[in-house]
Amino acid sequence: KCHGGTFVMGCVWLGILLTFKTAGKSIPRLKYMRALGPLLVVVVSTSVMAITRWNEHGIEVVGPIDSGFPPIFTDFAFDKLGTLMSSAVVISFVGFMESVAISKSLAAKNKYEIHANQELVGLGIANALGSVFSAYPITGSFSRSAVNNDTGAKSGLAAIITASMVVLMLIAFTELLYFLPQNALAAIVLSAVSGLFDYQEFRFLWKVSKRDCLLWVISLLGTLFLGIELGIAIAVGISLAFVIYESARPHTAELGQLPGTNVYRNVEQYPDAVTVEGIVILRIDAPIYFANVDFIKDKLRMYENMAIDRSASLASSLQRLDKGVSYVILEMSPITSIDATGLHALRTIVAEYNQRGIHLALANPHRRVLEQLEKVDFLSLVGREYLFLRVQDAVAACVLHMEEEEEALNTQPNNGVDYTAL
Repeated sequence: KCHGGTFVMGCVWLGILLTFKTAGKSIPRLKYMRALGPLLVVVVSTSVMAITRWNEHGIEVVGPIDSGFPPIFTDFAFDKLGTLMSSAVVISFVGFMESVAISKSLAAKNKYEIHANQELVGLGIANALGSVFSAYPITGSFSRSAVNNDTGAKSGLAAIITASMVVLMLIAFTELLYFLPQNALAAIVLSAVSGLFDYQEFRFLWKVSKRDCLLWVISLLGTLFLGIELGIAIAVGISLAFVIYESARPHTAELGQLPGTNVYRNVEQYPDAVTVEGIVILRIDAPIYFANVDFIKDKLRMYENMAIDRSASLASSLQRLDKGVSYVILEMSPITSIDATGLHALRTIVAEYNQRGIHLALANPHRRVLEQLEKVDFLSLVGREYLFLRVQDAVAACVLHMEEEEEALNTQPNNGVDYTAL
Protein backbone atom coordinates (compact mmCIF):
# COMPACT_ATOMS: atom_id res chain seq x y z
CA LYS A 1 0.00 0.00 0.00
CA CYS A 2 1.17 3.52 -0.76
CA HIS A 3 -0.27 6.68 0.76
CA GLY A 4 0.03 9.47 -1.80
CA GLY A 5 0.51 12.32 0.63
CA THR A 6 3.12 10.41 2.63
CA PHE A 7 5.03 9.49 -0.53
CA VAL A 8 5.04 13.06 -1.93
CA MET A 9 6.08 14.60 1.38
CA GLY A 10 8.81 12.01 1.85
CA CYS A 11 10.18 12.74 -1.64
CA VAL A 12 10.25 16.47 -0.86
CA TRP A 13 12.24 15.91 2.33
CA LEU A 14 14.56 13.50 0.56
CA GLY A 15 15.17 16.03 -2.21
CA ILE A 16 16.05 18.72 0.33
CA LEU A 17 18.43 16.39 2.15
CA LEU A 18 20.19 15.31 -1.04
CA THR A 19 20.51 18.95 -2.14
CA PHE A 20 22.10 19.96 1.16
CA LYS A 21 24.30 16.87 1.08
CA THR A 22 25.55 17.54 -2.47
CA ALA A 23 26.20 21.20 -1.73
CA GLY A 24 28.11 20.33 1.43
CA LYS A 25 30.33 17.89 -0.47
CA SER A 26 30.99 19.96 -3.59
CA ILE A 27 31.41 23.40 -2.00
CA PRO A 28 34.01 23.40 0.80
CA ARG A 29 32.75 26.60 2.45
CA LEU A 30 29.25 25.06 2.70
CA LYS A 31 30.31 21.78 4.28
CA TYR A 32 28.21 22.58 7.35
CA MET A 33 25.09 22.06 5.22
CA ARG A 34 25.54 18.27 5.43
CA ALA A 35 24.83 18.39 9.16
CA LEU A 36 22.28 21.19 8.84
CA GLY A 37 20.09 19.27 6.38
CA PRO A 38 18.62 16.64 8.75
CA LEU A 39 18.05 19.23 11.50
CA LEU A 40 16.30 21.56 9.07
CA VAL A 41 14.07 18.76 7.76
CA VAL A 42 13.07 17.75 11.30
CA VAL A 43 12.19 21.33 12.29
CA VAL A 44 10.37 22.21 9.06
CA SER A 45 8.45 18.92 8.74
CA THR A 46 7.36 19.04 12.39
CA SER A 47 6.20 22.65 12.00
CA VAL A 48 4.29 21.86 8.81
CA MET A 49 2.48 18.95 10.44
CA ALA A 50 1.70 20.96 13.57
CA ILE A 51 0.16 23.76 11.47
CA THR A 52 -1.69 21.70 8.83
CA ARG A 53 -2.69 18.71 11.00
CA TRP A 54 -2.21 16.43 7.99
CA ASN A 55 -1.83 13.55 10.41
CA GLU A 56 -5.63 13.53 10.51
CA HIS A 57 -5.56 12.67 6.78
CA GLY A 58 -3.39 9.56 7.03
CA ILE A 59 0.16 10.89 7.28
CA GLU A 60 1.74 9.14 10.23
CA VAL A 61 3.57 11.05 12.94
CA VAL A 62 5.72 9.93 15.84
CA GLY A 63 2.96 10.59 18.32
CA PRO A 64 3.19 10.80 22.11
CA ILE A 65 6.50 9.97 23.78
CA ASP A 66 6.77 9.35 27.50
CA SER A 67 8.99 11.93 29.15
CA GLY A 68 11.64 11.27 31.78
CA PHE A 69 13.89 8.30 32.44
CA PRO A 70 12.55 4.75 32.71
CA PRO A 71 12.64 3.36 36.25
CA ILE A 72 15.78 1.56 37.41
CA PHE A 73 15.17 -2.18 37.49
CA THR A 74 17.22 -4.35 39.83
CA ASP A 75 14.92 -7.31 40.51
CA PHE A 76 16.64 -9.75 38.17
CA ALA A 77 14.94 -13.13 37.78
CA PHE A 78 18.00 -15.37 37.71
CA ASP A 79 15.75 -18.45 37.83
CA LYS A 80 14.80 -17.64 34.20
CA LEU A 81 18.44 -17.69 33.09
CA GLY A 82 18.32 -21.22 31.65
CA THR A 83 15.13 -20.49 29.71
CA LEU A 84 16.45 -17.27 28.19
CA MET A 85 20.04 -18.35 27.54
CA SER A 86 19.51 -19.84 24.07
CA SER A 87 17.61 -16.77 22.84
CA ALA A 88 20.17 -14.45 24.44
CA VAL A 89 23.04 -16.19 22.66
CA VAL A 90 21.30 -15.88 19.28
CA ILE A 91 20.47 -12.20 19.87
CA SER A 92 24.05 -11.49 20.97
CA PHE A 93 25.52 -13.22 17.93
CA VAL A 94 23.22 -11.49 15.44
CA GLY A 95 23.70 -8.12 17.14
CA PHE A 96 27.46 -8.43 17.13
CA MET A 97 27.46 -9.55 13.51
CA GLU A 98 25.33 -6.57 12.48
CA SER A 99 27.49 -4.15 14.48
CA VAL A 100 30.75 -5.41 13.02
CA ALA A 101 29.29 -5.39 9.50
CA ILE A 102 28.31 -1.70 9.65
CA SER A 103 31.54 -0.74 11.45
CA LYS A 104 33.67 -2.50 8.83
CA SER A 105 31.70 -0.80 6.06
CA LEU A 106 32.27 2.63 7.56
CA ALA A 107 35.92 1.81 8.32
CA ALA A 108 36.53 0.85 4.69
CA LYS A 109 34.76 3.99 3.47
CA ASN A 110 36.67 6.36 5.79
CA LYS A 111 40.05 4.56 5.65
CA TYR A 112 40.53 3.51 9.29
CA GLU A 113 40.80 0.23 11.20
CA ILE A 114 38.45 -1.30 13.76
CA HIS A 115 39.08 -3.95 16.40
CA ALA A 116 36.29 -6.50 16.71
CA ASN A 117 37.25 -7.32 20.31
CA GLN A 118 36.78 -3.70 21.37
CA GLU A 119 33.42 -3.62 19.57
CA LEU A 120 32.34 -6.71 21.52
CA VAL A 121 33.46 -5.21 24.85
CA GLY A 122 31.60 -1.99 24.08
CA LEU A 123 28.40 -3.86 23.21
CA GLY A 124 28.69 -5.92 26.39
CA ILE A 125 29.07 -2.88 28.63
CA ALA A 126 26.22 -1.04 26.88
CA ASN A 127 23.87 -4.01 27.27
CA ALA A 128 24.84 -4.53 30.90
CA LEU A 129 24.02 -0.90 31.73
CA GLY A 130 20.94 -0.89 29.53
CA SER A 131 19.50 -3.92 31.29
CA VAL A 132 19.19 -1.84 34.48
CA PHE A 133 16.69 0.38 32.63
CA SER A 134 14.87 -2.53 30.90
CA ALA A 135 16.30 -1.41 27.55
CA TYR A 136 16.09 -3.35 24.32
CA PRO A 137 19.21 -5.36 23.35
CA ILE A 138 21.77 -2.82 22.13
CA THR A 139 23.64 -3.22 18.84
CA GLY A 140 25.37 -0.96 16.37
CA SER A 141 22.46 0.47 14.39
CA PHE A 142 22.84 0.45 10.62
CA SER A 143 20.56 3.42 10.00
CA ARG A 144 21.76 5.60 12.88
CA SER A 145 25.42 4.83 12.09
CA ALA A 146 24.80 5.83 8.49
CA VAL A 147 23.16 9.11 9.61
CA ASN A 148 26.02 9.77 12.01
CA ASN A 149 28.58 9.22 9.25
CA ASP A 150 26.60 11.24 6.73
CA THR A 151 26.50 14.29 9.00
CA GLY A 152 30.29 14.27 9.29
CA ALA A 153 30.88 12.64 12.69
CA LYS A 154 34.54 11.73 13.18
CA SER A 155 34.90 10.58 16.80
CA GLY A 156 33.08 9.26 19.84
CA LEU A 157 32.30 12.83 20.86
CA ALA A 158 29.46 12.78 18.35
CA ALA A 159 27.86 9.88 20.24
CA ILE A 160 28.24 11.75 23.54
CA ILE A 161 26.54 14.84 22.10
CA THR A 162 23.78 12.70 20.58
CA ALA A 163 23.17 10.93 23.89
CA SER A 164 23.10 14.28 25.72
CA MET A 165 20.50 15.62 23.28
CA VAL A 166 18.40 12.48 23.70
CA VAL A 167 18.49 12.92 27.48
CA LEU A 168 17.53 16.58 27.13
CA MET A 169 14.64 15.74 24.81
CA LEU A 170 13.39 13.03 27.17
CA ILE A 171 13.41 15.38 30.12
CA ALA A 172 11.85 18.50 28.65
CA PHE A 173 10.97 18.44 24.96
CA THR A 174 9.16 15.18 24.11
CA GLU A 175 5.97 17.14 23.31
CA LEU A 176 7.76 18.94 20.47
CA LEU A 177 8.27 15.63 18.67
CA TYR A 178 4.60 14.68 18.62
CA PHE A 179 4.07 16.00 15.08
CA LEU A 180 7.37 14.78 13.64
CA PRO A 181 6.30 12.84 10.50
CA GLN A 182 7.55 9.32 9.96
CA ASN A 183 8.29 10.09 6.31
CA ALA A 184 10.84 12.71 7.38
CA LEU A 185 12.67 10.14 9.50
CA ALA A 186 12.57 7.69 6.59
CA ALA A 187 13.98 10.36 4.24
CA ILE A 188 16.87 11.04 6.65
CA VAL A 189 17.73 7.33 6.80
CA LEU A 190 17.47 6.88 3.01
CA SER A 191 19.68 9.89 2.39
CA ALA A 192 22.31 8.60 4.79
CA VAL A 193 22.25 4.98 3.63
CA SER A 194 22.54 5.95 -0.03
CA GLY A 195 26.01 7.30 0.72
CA LEU A 196 27.14 3.84 1.85
CA PHE A 197 26.53 2.35 -1.60
CA ASP A 198 30.05 2.16 -2.98
CA TYR A 199 29.82 2.15 -6.77
CA GLN A 200 33.59 2.21 -7.18
CA GLU A 201 33.92 -0.95 -5.10
CA PHE A 202 31.41 -2.71 -7.34
CA ARG A 203 33.41 -1.78 -10.44
CA PHE A 204 36.64 -2.85 -8.75
CA LEU A 205 35.21 -6.26 -7.76
CA TRP A 206 33.73 -6.80 -11.21
CA LYS A 207 37.10 -6.14 -12.77
CA VAL A 208 39.17 -8.16 -10.28
CA SER A 209 36.98 -11.10 -9.21
CA LYS A 210 33.56 -12.04 -10.57
CA ARG A 211 33.07 -14.36 -7.59
CA ASP A 212 33.65 -11.57 -5.05
CA CYS A 213 31.37 -9.34 -7.08
CA LEU A 214 28.65 -12.01 -6.95
CA LEU A 215 29.02 -12.21 -3.17
CA TRP A 216 28.78 -8.41 -3.00
CA VAL A 217 25.52 -8.45 -5.00
CA ILE A 218 24.06 -11.28 -2.89
CA SER A 219 24.88 -9.38 0.30
CA LEU A 220 23.25 -6.24 -1.09
CA LEU A 221 20.07 -7.99 -2.24
CA GLY A 222 19.85 -10.09 0.93
CA THR A 223 20.03 -7.11 3.28
CA LEU A 224 17.74 -5.06 1.03
CA PHE A 225 14.89 -7.59 0.74
CA LEU A 226 15.39 -9.98 3.66
CA GLY A 227 16.71 -7.71 6.40
CA ILE A 228 20.16 -7.00 7.76
CA GLU A 229 20.44 -10.07 9.97
CA LEU A 230 19.34 -12.64 7.39
CA GLY A 231 21.20 -10.88 4.57
CA ILE A 232 24.47 -10.87 6.50
CA ALA A 233 23.94 -14.48 7.58
CA ILE A 234 23.47 -15.55 3.95
CA ALA A 235 26.56 -13.61 2.87
CA VAL A 236 28.66 -15.17 5.64
CA GLY A 237 27.39 -18.64 4.75
CA ILE A 238 28.25 -18.21 1.08
CA SER A 239 31.67 -16.81 1.99
CA LEU A 240 32.38 -19.88 4.11
CA ALA A 241 31.25 -22.10 1.24
CA PHE A 242 33.73 -20.34 -1.06
CA VAL A 243 36.52 -20.75 1.49
CA ILE A 244 35.78 -24.46 1.92
CA TYR A 245 35.65 -24.93 -1.85
CA GLU A 246 39.02 -23.21 -2.30
CA SER A 247 40.69 -25.18 0.49
CA ALA A 248 39.20 -28.44 -0.80
CA ARG A 249 40.67 -27.81 -4.26
CA PRO A 250 44.11 -26.31 -3.57
CA HIS A 251 46.47 -25.14 -6.26
CA THR A 252 49.01 -27.76 -7.29
CA ALA A 253 51.87 -27.56 -9.76
CA GLU A 254 54.53 -29.66 -11.43
CA LEU A 255 57.93 -28.01 -11.08
CA GLY A 256 60.82 -27.80 -13.48
CA GLN A 257 64.31 -26.33 -13.28
CA LEU A 258 64.83 -22.88 -14.78
CA PRO A 259 67.79 -23.06 -17.20
CA GLY A 260 71.08 -21.99 -15.67
CA THR A 261 69.77 -21.91 -12.10
CA ASN A 262 68.92 -24.20 -9.19
CA VAL A 263 65.43 -22.68 -9.01
CA TYR A 264 62.35 -24.83 -9.63
CA ARG A 265 59.10 -23.24 -10.78
CA ASN A 266 55.71 -24.17 -12.19
CA VAL A 267 56.19 -25.60 -15.69
CA GLU A 268 52.87 -24.06 -16.82
CA GLN A 269 53.96 -20.60 -15.72
CA TYR A 270 57.51 -21.07 -17.04
CA PRO A 271 57.38 -23.18 -20.23
CA ASP A 272 61.18 -23.19 -20.53
CA ALA A 273 61.53 -24.94 -17.15
CA VAL A 274 63.24 -28.33 -17.60
CA THR A 275 61.88 -31.57 -16.17
CA VAL A 276 63.98 -34.68 -15.52
CA GLU A 277 62.96 -37.96 -17.11
CA GLY A 278 61.92 -40.48 -14.49
CA ILE A 279 61.34 -37.81 -11.81
CA VAL A 280 58.14 -35.90 -11.03
CA ILE A 281 58.48 -32.79 -8.85
CA LEU A 282 55.18 -31.61 -7.34
CA ARG A 283 54.11 -28.75 -5.11
CA ILE A 284 50.86 -28.53 -3.11
CA ASP A 285 50.05 -24.95 -2.12
CA ALA A 286 47.90 -25.67 0.93
CA PRO A 287 47.73 -27.68 4.15
CA ILE A 288 46.69 -31.30 3.67
CA TYR A 289 43.50 -32.15 5.56
CA PHE A 290 40.39 -34.27 5.26
CA ALA A 291 38.57 -31.98 2.81
CA ASN A 292 41.27 -31.93 0.12
CA VAL A 293 42.88 -35.37 0.50
CA ASP A 294 41.01 -37.01 -2.37
CA PHE A 295 41.63 -34.03 -4.65
CA ILE A 296 45.38 -34.14 -3.91
CA LYS A 297 45.56 -37.89 -4.54
CA ASP A 298 43.83 -37.40 -7.89
CA LYS A 299 46.29 -34.63 -8.78
CA LEU A 300 49.28 -36.82 -7.89
CA ARG A 301 47.99 -39.58 -10.18
CA MET A 302 47.36 -37.06 -12.94
CA TYR A 303 50.90 -35.63 -12.82
CA GLU A 304 52.36 -39.14 -12.61
CA ASN A 305 50.43 -40.21 -15.71
CA MET A 306 51.55 -37.05 -17.54
CA ALA A 307 55.19 -37.87 -16.72
CA ILE A 308 54.73 -41.48 -17.84
CA ASP A 309 53.29 -40.27 -21.16
CA ARG A 310 56.21 -37.87 -21.64
CA SER A 311 58.71 -40.62 -20.89
CA ALA A 312 57.02 -43.03 -23.30
CA SER A 313 56.94 -40.41 -26.03
CA LEU A 314 60.63 -39.59 -25.51
CA ALA A 315 61.62 -43.28 -25.50
CA SER A 316 59.67 -43.83 -28.71
CA SER A 317 61.31 -40.90 -30.47
CA LEU A 318 64.81 -42.00 -29.38
CA GLN A 319 64.07 -45.70 -29.92
CA ARG A 320 65.20 -46.81 -26.49
CA LEU A 321 63.69 -48.31 -23.36
CA ASP A 322 61.01 -46.36 -21.50
CA LYS A 323 62.24 -45.30 -18.05
CA GLY A 324 58.76 -44.46 -16.75
CA VAL A 325 58.60 -42.75 -13.35
CA SER A 326 60.96 -43.82 -10.58
CA TYR A 327 60.80 -40.89 -8.15
CA VAL A 328 58.16 -38.40 -6.99
CA ILE A 329 59.56 -35.38 -5.15
CA LEU A 330 57.07 -33.45 -3.02
CA GLU A 331 58.09 -29.83 -2.42
CA MET A 332 56.53 -29.25 1.01
CA SER A 333 57.31 -25.62 1.91
CA PRO A 334 53.72 -24.42 1.27
CA ILE A 335 52.26 -27.27 3.39
CA THR A 336 51.90 -25.77 6.86
CA SER A 337 50.01 -28.65 8.50
CA ILE A 338 48.71 -32.16 7.92
CA ASP A 339 45.78 -33.61 9.86
CA ALA A 340 45.18 -37.27 10.73
CA THR A 341 43.30 -37.95 7.50
CA GLY A 342 46.13 -36.40 5.51
CA LEU A 343 48.72 -38.56 7.29
CA HIS A 344 46.70 -41.71 6.54
CA ALA A 345 46.46 -40.61 2.91
CA LEU A 346 50.24 -40.09 2.65
CA ARG A 347 50.88 -43.55 4.05
CA THR A 348 48.47 -44.99 1.48
CA ILE A 349 50.21 -43.07 -1.32
CA VAL A 350 53.63 -44.37 -0.24
CA ALA A 351 52.30 -47.94 -0.15
CA GLU A 352 50.90 -47.57 -3.66
CA TYR A 353 54.18 -46.09 -4.91
CA ASN A 354 56.19 -48.92 -3.37
CA GLN A 355 54.05 -51.47 -5.16
CA ARG A 356 54.85 -49.76 -8.47
CA GLY A 357 58.55 -49.30 -7.72
CA ILE A 358 58.29 -45.53 -7.16
CA HIS A 359 60.10 -43.74 -4.32
CA LEU A 360 58.64 -40.66 -2.61
CA ALA A 361 61.09 -37.91 -1.60
CA LEU A 362 60.29 -34.90 0.60
CA ALA A 363 61.89 -31.47 0.18
CA ASN A 364 61.91 -28.60 2.67
CA PRO A 365 59.07 -29.58 5.06
CA HIS A 366 58.07 -27.18 7.84
CA ARG A 367 59.20 -28.07 11.34
CA ARG A 368 55.61 -28.51 12.46
CA VAL A 369 54.88 -30.84 9.55
CA LEU A 370 58.12 -32.74 10.20
CA GLU A 371 57.09 -33.28 13.82
CA GLN A 372 53.72 -34.62 12.68
CA LEU A 373 55.44 -37.02 10.29
CA GLU A 374 57.81 -38.15 13.04
CA LYS A 375 54.94 -38.97 15.40
CA VAL A 376 53.47 -41.52 12.96
CA ASP A 377 56.90 -42.89 11.95
CA PHE A 378 56.30 -41.73 8.38
CA LEU A 379 59.95 -40.93 7.72
CA SER A 380 60.93 -44.52 8.46
CA LEU A 381 58.35 -45.64 5.92
CA VAL A 382 59.70 -43.29 3.25
CA GLY A 383 63.33 -43.56 4.27
CA ARG A 384 65.25 -40.77 5.95
CA GLU A 385 67.66 -40.71 3.04
CA TYR A 386 64.76 -39.30 0.98
CA LEU A 387 64.34 -36.21 3.18
CA PHE A 388 66.05 -33.12 1.71
CA LEU A 389 66.44 -29.45 2.45
CA ARG A 390 66.14 -28.26 -1.16
CA VAL A 391 64.45 -29.52 -4.30
CA GLN A 392 67.80 -29.37 -6.09
CA ASP A 393 69.33 -31.70 -3.49
CA ALA A 394 66.45 -34.13 -3.92
CA VAL A 395 66.77 -34.09 -7.71
CA ALA A 396 70.53 -34.65 -7.58
CA ALA A 397 70.14 -37.60 -5.20
CA CYS A 398 67.36 -39.17 -7.26
CA VAL A 399 69.34 -38.78 -10.50
CA LEU A 400 72.35 -40.41 -8.82
CA HIS A 401 70.20 -43.32 -7.61
CA MET A 402 68.77 -43.83 -11.09
CA GLU A 403 72.24 -43.81 -12.65
CA GLU A 404 73.50 -46.33 -10.11
CA GLU A 405 70.49 -48.59 -10.69
CA GLU A 406 70.91 -48.34 -14.46
CA GLU A 407 74.61 -49.08 -14.21
CA ALA A 408 73.98 -52.08 -11.95
CA LEU A 409 71.34 -53.32 -14.35
CA ASN A 410 73.71 -53.04 -17.32
CA THR A 411 76.55 -54.88 -15.52
CA GLN A 412 74.43 -57.87 -14.49
CA PRO A 413 74.84 -61.00 -16.68
CA ASN A 414 71.87 -61.71 -18.86
CA ASN A 415 70.93 -65.36 -18.25
CA GLY A 416 67.82 -65.27 -20.31
CA VAL A 417 66.11 -62.90 -17.94
CA ASP A 418 64.34 -59.93 -19.38
CA TYR A 419 65.59 -57.06 -17.20
CA THR A 420 63.54 -54.49 -19.06
CA ALA A 421 60.57 -55.60 -16.94
CA LEU A 422 62.43 -54.26 -13.89
